[in-house]
Amino acid sequence: INKVPVSIKAIERTIIDKGFEEGWVKPRLPHVLTRKTVAVVGSGPSGLAAAQQLCRAGHTVTVYEKNDKVGGLLRYGIPDFKLEKNVIDRRIKQMQVEGVTFKTNVNVGKDIPAKELVETHDAVVLAGGSEKPRDIAIPGRDLKGIHFAMEFLSQQNKINAGDKIEQSITASGKNVVVIGGGDTGSDCVGTSNRQGAKSVTQIEVMPKPPVDRPESSPWPYWPMILRTSTSHEEGAERKWSINTTSFSGNENGEVVKLNCVEVRFENGKFVNIPGTEFELAADLVLIAAGFVHPEPTGLLAELVDLGMQLDARGNVKADFGDADFAHHTSLQKVFACGDMRRGQSLVVWAIAEGRKCASAVHNFLSEQAVEENAA
Repeated sequence: INKVPVSIKAIERTIIDKGFEEGWVKPRLPHVLTRKTVAVVGSGPSGLAAAQQLCRAGHTVTVYEKNDKVGGLLRYGIPDFKLEKNVIDRRIKQMQVEGVTFKTNVNVGKDIPAKELVETHDAVVLAGGSEKPRDIAIPGRDLKGIHFAMEFLSQQNKINAGDKIEQSITASGKNVVVIGGGDTGSDCVGTSNRQGAKSVTQIEVMPKPPVDRPESSPWPYWPMILRTSTSHEEGAERKWSINTTSFSGNENGEVVKLNCVEVRFENGKFVNIPGTEFELAADLVLIAAGFVHPEPTGLLAELVDLGMQLDARGNVKADFGDADFAHHTSLQKVFACGDMRRGQSLVVWAIAEGRKCASAVHNFLSEQAVEENAA
C-alpha cells in the first residue's frame, strides 16, 4: 500500500451525500409539541445545530438571521471550493419540514429589541458567532486596499450565489499579501488565485512548524506540524516569523507595500531581529488574524444592559459545568453557544456546542413545565 489513504472526512462525506441522494436522510418530526417557544439568534453551525435539536424535542423554534440567507459562517465565510452551499440548503430544507421557522434580514438589537425577544419567548439561544476581527494597529492601516478577510470572502460568496452586489474588493491582476497563517488566510489565498491575482504571499508571525510530528505533541494531542492546504498547492509564497511594522501608500492613498521584519520568540513575546527589515509589494492586503469576540454593539449591548455578563475576553459568559446548567447565561431565559460563548474555534466545535446547548435549554424548559403544572 503506497498510495495516499482515503481520509475519514472523504468517507463520511460520501456516506452522507449518498444518504441524501437516495432519500435515506429523512426529517424527524417531534412526537409531542411542548408549546414552549425558543428564539435562536444566528444561523451559523451552532445556531442550526441547536435549532434542529430543540425542534425535534417538540419546542417551537424560530431562527433569526441578519443576512438575507441562512447559514452564517458556513454560507458567507467559507469559500465554495471548500463547502458547496447545497450542503447547507439540503439541511435547511430538512429543518423546515421538521418545523423550524427561519426569519432572515432580521438584525436582533436593531430590527427587534433584544428585550422584546426575551419577553416573547420561553428561552433565547445566542449563536451569533465571534465576528469582531483582530486588527493590526500600525501606521498606514487606513490606506485603501487593506481589508479584513471576511469582507473579501463574504463578497465572493455572494457573487458566486448570484447576488447582485458591487465587487468593491478584487485580487485580479494584483500583488496580494495575506496576513495570518490560519484557515481563513488559506481561504483568502485560494480565492485570490481564482480571481486571477498577479502574486499571492501569505505571512505569519509564528515560526514555521516542523514537517514531522514533534515529541512535544505526542498522540492524542493535536500535532503541531506544517499543514499545506489545496489553496497553498494552487500557488502562494509562504513566509514565517514575519512582523508587519507599517504600510506605505502612494499619492492616492492606496497601499503599495508592507514594511516587515523577521522576529524571534524571547521571554514570552516576539522580538524584532535588527538588520532583517524588508519590503513586500502589495496592491491588496487581507488581514486574517483571527477574531477576538462577538460584536459588542446592538444585541450584546442591550443584553448587557439587562444584566447579562461577559467574560474577560468579551465573550458571553455562560456556564461550562454540569450539563444540566451548561450554556446558561446570567439572564434566566438566555443561553449561549458556539464562538459567542467559547471564542473563535472550529465548525465541528460549534456544532457540538449547539447540540449541548439545546440539551441544556430542553432541561430548563422541562423544569419550567413541571413547575407550571404543579402550580
